[in-house]
Parts: sequence; C-alpha cells; structure tokens
Amino acid sequence: MAHALAVESPHVTADVIEVAEFPELAQRYHVQGVPKTIINEQVSVDGAVPESRLLALVLDAVGRGHAP
Repeated sequence: MAHALAVESPHVTADVIEVAEFPELAQRYHVQGVPKTIINEQVSVDGAVPESRLLALVLDAVGRGHAP
C-alpha cells in the first residue's frame, strides 16, 4: 500500500526492506511480523490496513490531517 501511495504522489517515498537480511532494522523497529509500515519515524503500522486508514495516518504524521 505504501508503494501505491508513492506512485501516486511525488511527496511520498517508500522502501521495502527484507527483514531477514537486515536484522538490525528489525530490532530497531521492533518487527514481529510483516507487513510493518513506518511513517516518518513517528508512526508504526502493524499488518495490512485499508488504503483509507494508511492515507489518514500518513496525512496525520505530516500534520495535514487527523487520523481516525
């Protein structure tokens, strides 16, 4: 879902990390399962969420909305 947002907006970038290849990142971000989305080092989203929820969280993280 993060990649879909990045395709649609020049203001969004997304990277996929293979957690098994980067255990230090898994530990840093407390990855227990995937998918796990980190938004601006502020918001952590565990599991798959609907597009509307992820968009609300992104907008909230950058101060342009209010996540429900």
